[in-house]
Amino acid sequence: MLITIAQLEVGEKGIICDIALDNIPLKLLEMGCLPGKEVELLQKAPLQDPLYIRVNGSHLAIREETASQIAISKI
Repeated sequence: MLITIAQLEVGEKGIICDIALDNIPLKLLEMGCLPGKEVELLQKAPLQDPLYIRVNGSHLAIREETASQIAISKI
């Protein structure tokens, strides 16, 4: 079952399956936010935006709007 990073709960992990390349900042792709990589939701800001994730060994803050464009399969 595919969901998006935005649908994860804190501490949950998934494998990136698909990315809407037109809507994802190039910087995220350069930092390893690519299909096949494991992603973990570390924290949500008090108003649910941004989301703090770990992907490819890096800690990143991404907007919920962006996170909802990245499909994952939960592990």
